[in-house]
Amino acid sequence: MSMNMDFEKKLAIPMEVKEMFPVSIQVEQTVQKKGAELKNIFSGKDNRFLLIIGPCSADKEDSVMEYIYRLVPVQEKVKDKIMIIPRIYTNKPRTTGSGYKGMLHQPDPEAKPNLFEGITAIRQLHMRAVSETGFICADEMLYPSNHKYLDDILGYVAVGARSVENQEHRLTASGIDVPVGMKNPTSGDIDVMMNAITAAQHPHHFIYRGWQAHSHGNPYAHAILRGYVNKHGNSLPNYHYEDLSFVNEKYLASGLENPAVIVDCNHANSGKHFIEQIRISKEVLSSRKYNSDIKKLVKGFMIESYLEDGNQSAGGIYGKSITDPCLGWEKTERLIYDMAEIL
Repeated sequence: MSMNMDFEKKLAIPMEVKEMFPVSIQVEQTVQKKGAELKNIFSGKDNRFLLIIGPCSADKEDSVMEYIYRLVPVQEKVKDKIMIIPRIYTNKPRTTGSGYKGMLHQPDPEAKPNLFEGITAIRQLHMRAVSETGFICADEMLYPSNHKYLDDILGYVAVGARSVENQEHRLTASGIDVPVGMKNPTSGDIDVMMNAITAAQHPHHFIYRGWQAHSHGNPYAHAILRGYVNKHGNSLPNYHYEDLSFVNEKYLASGLENPAVIVDCNHANSGKHFIEQIRISKEVLSSRKYNSDIKKLVKGFMIESYLEDGNQSAGGIYGKSITDPCLGWEKTERLIYDMAEIL
């Protein structure tokens, strides 16, 4: 019988990859210490503002590491007000399935896909970031079964707008030990997002990587507002004062633990006009100042930023996104200092 799929090679399971590339005691301690701080922000014990910031996709190890190194002195200057979590997004959802799918698929964007090299490359990049800069980092959970390859290093996990309605993403999120942000779906239906958070906060029995597993529920699952598109495909925002008040009401009615919103300043909120992230973040900070409930609810921002402004179709320019357009370094640095002033 002919098959429409060829099985090329069996990949190492997460336990084997962790044995090949073990985390150091120093990395383990950083992840625990910073992870506890991050949970305190979500539970309201720590009033610092959260900034999940970095490239749309982590395409090249050297430019990603340079970007994160540049964040180190900035974090030191704003440490009383802001906790920075660098984005190292190693697998990218592609709307049509074509284009660069991230370092997991192609550790070298110019070369053919190699999944085993990709798995080891993303593990080494995440370990390097933690051990060399002292940050804990964020990645998107595009494939729930791959989460285990990184689960001992990550500080924060995001579930994307196209994944948030998926049962496997919701149940896996319920078994993750770090804060998981659930984005609103591309349709903008806030109830879908709230249902995803509810599912993630509760325990479940399910199949995971060929095992019968049960999760304990994740009390730090929360909302990410990223804007949405209407039936004509136009981008519409959901970061305005009224939107934040609406989500606050939803949270109050839900009985969920640790109510929290992260505002994604790019994607449909900016219509992918990366420069608008500056204005959007300042508007949200103004809404927080005006209303104490919104201040309590909005815990941070997600911002797409890299060494160079904008994006490019292929990787000719060092530190310029090959996926969505990003805010360049100079504007990013100024924005972080401005945020600290406003806070």
